[in-house]
Amino acid sequence: MIRTGEQQANPFAPPATPSFRFDGSGTLCRLGLIYIASSIVMDAEWAAMAAPGVSVHTTRIKLPKVTVEGIEQMMDSPELAQAARLVGSAPIDLLCFGGTSASFLHGTAYDHALIAKMKQWVPGPLINTASTATLAALRKVAAGKVALATPYVDAVHAKAIRFLEENGHPVVRHANLRIDEDRALAEVPLSQVYDLVRSVDHPEASAIFISCTNFRSVGAIEALEQSLGKPVISAVQASFWHCLELLQIAGARPGYGQLFDGRLAPGA
Repeated sequence: MIRTGEQQANPFAPPATPSFRFDGSGTLCRLGLIYIASSIVMDAEWAAMAAPGVSVHTTRIKLPKVTVEGIEQMMDSPELAQAARLVGSAPIDLLCFGGTSASFLHGTAYDHALIAKMKQWVPGPLINTASTATLAALRKVAAGKVALATPYVDAVHAKAIRFLEENGHPVVRHANLRIDEDRALAEVPLSQVYDLVRSVDHPEASAIFISCTNFRSVGAIEALEQSLGKPVISAVQASFWHCLELLQIAGARPGYGQLFDGRLAPGA
């Protein structure tokens, strides 16, 4: 019974101040990513490393096979420009080409030329590539001589060595898994990646680089750095860090390597 002067509460009335759930909105920055159609690792690992407020928006291109010929076919396809323009039509702050071997395939000049073409296709946002980001990350940790771990076939692995060495990073020890199918790259368990990276460590290596953006890596980086006592850089990790670095955003979660010192989100 309601007494005089009393009002019956409406159980369906909204609260005075509504409470909203986090929805993934890019309030800090929006990152565009050109990625391989059959790949699943890079955008997932970027999402794992991204603090709230950093959003990732991906477009895809086809890679016939993880060989020199297959990569060249992908890079010569008109799909590349189309993919860049598609994701570039969104209000992104930076566009990254997320293929390491594809951007280092023919050396540093080729990587620079790719960036120049991307700027023509998408003139608004900042531009980077996995290979450019890798070199920036190695500079950040003051790397000289390095060790290298990749899942590539021998011919692609050799081009990775050449790219590092022509940019001032002699490779003192290296190993590769000789995988030529893109989906198989992502199926290598993190425990095997961990063992592979440990196997290439060398006393003269000031850092270790893990190449390939469809090769799981970031979940093992902290454990590897603790075990080896030196920086461990992966192509995926470096690409994400370099985006934050170019945009001057503190937008990373902790636990993904010393590379992110200075780029961790406050309170993350």
